[in-house]
Order: sequence, then structure tokens, then C-alpha cells
Amino acid sequence: MQQHLLGSPSRAVASSAMRLHCSATSSVSSSPSNSPKAISAVKQPWLLVGLGNPGKLYEGTRHNVGFEMIDAISESEGIRMSSTQHKALIGKGEIGSSQVLLAKPQTFVNLSGESVGPLATYYRIPLHQILVIYDDMDLEFARMRLLPKGGHGGHNGMRSVIQHLKGSREFPRLKIGIGRPPGKMEAASFVLRKFGKDEREEMDITLARGVDVVRQVILNGLEKACSTCNEPKNSKSKSSELATM
Repeated sequence: MQQHLLGSPSRAVASSAMRLHCSATSSVSSSPSNSPKAISAVKQPWLLVGLGNPGKLYEGTRHNVGFEMIDAISESEGIRMSSTQHKALIGKGEIGSSQVLLAKPQTFVNLSGESVGPLATYYRIPLHQILVIYDDMDLEFARMRLLPKGGHGGHNGMRSVIQHLKGSREFPRLKIGIGRPPGKMEAASFVLRKFGKDEREEMDITLARGVDVVRQVILNGLEKACSTCNEPKNSKSKSSELATM
């Protein structure tokens, strides 16, 4: 038997190599970091998108409340908006233990999807973790409404976002009321109009509440956040509505 083994080194080496290969394969497949459970447990980041128009000319206009909400979140959570990617100004950080990506598309409102779609694809973000924040003329001024899904409602920016998410409407959105145009003013002119002094103060309160709503979405889930955010505007004091959350 000894002579047979010594006389067949290639068989001995092959057998040894096979044992090493099987051992390595077993080690990799059983490693916690590569197991199906571990892979599925990895949390994808949230993509928080505010719609608006870039440039100083549009700062403080009604169409830019989405941008303003992202700025409020950035300041509150200490997330720097310091880089540009896929036609958007972005910031990466955390809310609680969840990774978040803040984005302000620089495409102008009507082409927002050209930024949102590629960002969602690049970071592999599931639809239910894309929160789009934008202005709504059909909602009472300074009131917010949080929804798990829906159509574009005539908002060209949302129409673009839906188009570039492969036609899907299955993503949450936070709408901020900017009121209706006075008299016979055209909607296109109204959304580019800046807030009056009293309106500005009321909107700033809403934006502060909005930060709490977004935190609630990420930390405690959309359903709970909806039940609080969607209460009638005057049911509680605006400054304390979310204080007990």
C-alpha cells in the first residue's frame, strides 16, 4: 500500500487539493457575513428627496418648499450637503440607526426624475424607502399630508419622478400645502411667488414639524407617522403637535 501511494504522487496531491477546496467552500458558505439571513438583514438607506428649482432666483418661493425641508433636515441632523451626484446635491448621514441620503435635484422641478431615478438605481433603494417631499396647491396652506403612494396630482415634478421610477407610484410622499393662487393668477406664476412675512413664519413652523414627521417615518414606520401628520391642521397647536411623539 505504501509503495502504491509513493508511486502515485499526482493522485495524492489531487486528493489533498480536493479536501482543501471542499474545506474552503464550506467555510465561505457558512460564514455569517455571507449567509442569506445576514445579507437580507443589511438595511438599505432611505432616499429623502426635496423637489425645487436651483439658484438664488428661486430661493424662498412656494415651489421650493421641498428644498427647504431637506435643508431643515440637514441642519437638524447635522448632515452636510457637500457633494453632487446624478444631477443632485446630496448629503449622507444617519437618522437614529438608519442610513439616509438627502437629495436636492438640480434639474429644475419638472425634470426631477432624471436625478431621482438614477440615484435610486445606483444605491439600490427600494421604492418604499424613497420619500419625496414637494409643494401642493390643493392642500391648505402650511398643512402637510403624508401618503404611502399615489399619483402625480398634476405636479410636473412628481410626474417626472414616477416616469423615471419605471412608472411606479408605490413610494411614499410628503406634501406641503402652499394654498391656491389668488384671483385669476396663473398657477405657474403662483408657485414661483415668494412667501409674505406672515406666511413665512407659518411655513417655518411647518418645516420644523416636518423634520419630526420624517424622523417618525424612519424610526417608527410610515403608518404611525401618517396617523400623526395627517391630523387636521388646527386640531392641536402647530408647535406642540409632535412634542409627545
